[in-house]
Amino acid sequence: MKYSFNSRIRYSEIGENQKLTLPALINYFQDCSNFQSEELGLGIEWLKEAKRVWVLAAWQIHVNRYPVMGEHTVISTWAHGFKAFQGMRNFTMEDEKGEMLAYANSIWVYMNLETGRPERIPEEIVERYGLTAEYPAEFGSRKVSIPAEGREEKEGFTVKEYHLDTNHHVNNGQYIQMAQGYLPADFEVQDLRAEYKQQAFLGDRMIPVCYMTQDGYLVTLNNEKGKPYVAIEFK
Repeated sequence: MKYSFNSRIRYSEIGENQKLTLPALINYFQDCSNFQSEELGLGIEWLKEAKRVWVLAAWQIHVNRYPVMGEHTVISTWAHGFKAFQGMRNFTMEDEKGEMLAYANSIWVYMNLETGRPERIPEEIVERYGLTAEYPAEFGSRKVSIPAEGREEKEGFTVKEYHLDTNHHVNNGQYIQMAQGYLPADFEVQDLRAEYKQQAFLGDRMIPVCYMTQDGYLVTLNNEKGKPYVAIEFK
């Protein structure tokens, strides 16, 4: 089933250009899915008691227009598919006239915290969320290919407490914000694909590696062995 909430763009959510930032847009999408889960009785406390967690495997986001400060918006989300241990979810942000500002597709993995492994999604969860038709847009592959050449390694940094969420790992939106910091200041992201490959925790080291692509940039955030936590394509 579709879930929506209304909001208004706040000063704390905009950048120097007075537009909503990309990390703030992602936070709206995350909040929307969390609000739905809470209303369905499948929220943070339920997951904690069940020792289960949803881990994001992939994002794809397209932005038609970034709303400006004070603009009224409607944020929506719905599940459009479940397969074994994966759940597929769409998101949209519209203005008060119904103009589509941004839309997204995402793939989530249902994890058992006691075993540390993916687990088949129970039918009860599928029934509570229900299914709504997938948003009618062309989404690319969930896999983000890393170029063989042109890598530019940046200075590494350590994961801090403010990077973490209630699952005690780096929040998926934080990865995007970290990576976006390596883009040119005047580059406005219209399309984003992110493939999450492993979780990062407090104290882990991250080594950013940047690539220039034909129509944008690609940033990987790697561990000290060179294995990516995430690969993010910006266009």
